[in-house]
Amino acid sequence: MDAYERMKKLIVECDDDIKKAVGGNKAAGTRVRKTMQEVKECAQSVRQGVLNLRDAAEGGPAQ
Repeated sequence: MDAYERMKKLIVECDDDIKKAVGGNKAAGTRVRKTMQEVKECAQSVRQGVLNLRDAAEGGPAQ
């Protein structure tokens, strides 16, 4: 699951910007929001991948 690994990496890389944003740095807040959007997209990919794995194990799409 490449999307899961990417999501973990994004969260770790975002740590400093989150601390800066909490401290009032508006540019850091913008970077955090951008990164969180990427995390959301990765999470959706992970979710879809898990559903695909389940469907493949069951022999077809869920009804």
